[in-house]
Amino acid sequence: MKQLIELYKEWCGAEPATTEKLPGAGSNRAYYRFTDADGGSVVGCIGTSRDENHAFVYLARHFSMRKLPVPQILAVSSDELRYLQTDLGSVSLFDAIRGGREAGGRYTLAEQELLKRTIRELPNIQFRGARELDFSHCYPQPEFDAEGILFDLNYFKYCFLKATELDFHELKLEADFRLLVKDLTAESCDSFLYRDFQARNVMLDDKGNPYFIDFQGGRRGPFYYDLASFLWQASAKYPEKLRSELLDEYYEAAQQFIEMPKRPHFDQRLQLFVLFRVMQVLGAYGFRGYFERKQHFIASIPPAIQNLRELLQNDDFHYPYLVSLLTRLTEMPQFQQIETMAPRADGYKITENNPYKPHPQDGPATFSKYDAQGPLVVKVFSFSYGKGIPEDESGNGGGYVFDCRSTHNPGRYEPYKKLTGLDEPVIRFLEDDGEILTFLDSVYKLADAHVHRYIQRGFTSLMFCFGCTGGQHRSVYSAQHLAEHIHEKFGIEVRICHREQNIKQVLAAENGSKK
Repeated sequence: MKQLIELYKEWCGAEPATTEKLPGAGSNRAYYRFTDADGGSVVGCIGTSRDENHAFVYLARHFSMRKLPVPQILAVSSDELRYLQTDLGSVSLFDAIRGGREAGGRYTLAEQELLKRTIRELPNIQFRGARELDFSHCYPQPEFDAEGILFDLNYFKYCFLKATELDFHELKLEADFRLLVKDLTAESCDSFLYRDFQARNVMLDDKGNPYFIDFQGGRRGPFYYDLASFLWQASAKYPEKLRSELLDEYYEAAQQFIEMPKRPHFDQRLQLFVLFRVMQVLGAYGFRGYFERKQHFIASIPPAIQNLRELLQNDDFHYPYLVSLLTRLTEMPQFQQIETMAPRADGYKITENNPYKPHPQDGPATFSKYDAQGPLVVKVFSFSYGKGIPEDESGNGGGYVFDCRSTHNPGRYEPYKKLTGLDEPVIRFLEDDGEILTFLDSVYKLADAHVHRYIQRGFTSLMFCFGCTGGQHRSVYSAQHLAEHIHEKFGIEVRICHREQNIKQVLAAENGSKK
């Protein structure tokens, strides 16, 4: 520590006014914040490995020259065991998205935007950062290769798998490991592999702009690795929809630097690296948790196992023994997440066919007196806005009113003035014109989702109304076609009322209605 302060004095010309030790992470490096009399601050680092420090200093200077968002190196000791860097503050991306993480993956729009901003920046350091980079400075090796992959896979085997006491055939496992290694190294890539790209290693400035730290383990390698590290980070619990959106953001941003592989190939390759990365982090969690007894890493094991469980369910990997073994691992009693739900004593009814999947922190969902009454009956009206919107006789006010007046009106033309939307000439006019079809396409999507959910919940009534100028052409066509669409798709009873034409029709429910 004394030598680090001496380095600060040489750089600044005075001793720091205050010194603050910063919280450590998983490494052996120690960080300190030095503040001068005017309130300016820098961060000092004491490392135990000269080679590791040298790699960080070289990479940081190279990335700074490339105008990438990384800390600038201000001073380095002659033995390279200590250095000073610009202070990027105390707010990491990990801290900024804590709320969504603690809510089980329900991230707010603001948190999602921070994630998207970060992943859009990743290709910048991977591809622009790799230009003219001398990878011989990287630590502990210059590139991602078969030897390093086997080291990590054996790290998983000895530090995690054996610690679970799960029985396995070591030679069969080793054979599948070598097949996986061959597939992971099948494509060469000149990008910079960050190696530890995760939310803890991204700092945010006061405008939410991301800055990257702790890249000293980086090397030449495939860009898929960093994506797997970030998007399948165990504790993040990113929902599938958000993960997919982040992946799209990355793919689009990366195309500014290189010609990206076609999406099916890209997605297939990525899953191989996700499988590898999940095993790799379990090895680290096993060593740091089971052997070093660090609680943070022990707590990270269940979500990592869940990532593995989902991966094995959704993807078809061609490593039969490895997949069989990993499946057995996820089924071990200590990794089963058992959720219990206490009986309710407040009188609320919970249907057996519950369409919701609440987070355990939320408890069971409650329902209204209208739930589970069924069956659903849908009423579809056509009407003239001049005579008012049809009344809802059910008393629950559920449903939609659609205005058809934005579409081309056949009633403006003499041949159609005495016809309705049920007559073939009007139908042909509307469908040849096409506007009504585009309009109804959006209506069908909305109606399908609503009807499906009402059937699940056991609601009894839903109403759709279509209005136009006279309640004769466009509204009649739309109401009739939606009614027939719902009846055909769901098989439930649909009651049609073309109010201004004084026409009523019932499409009876089919036996064993579709859902």
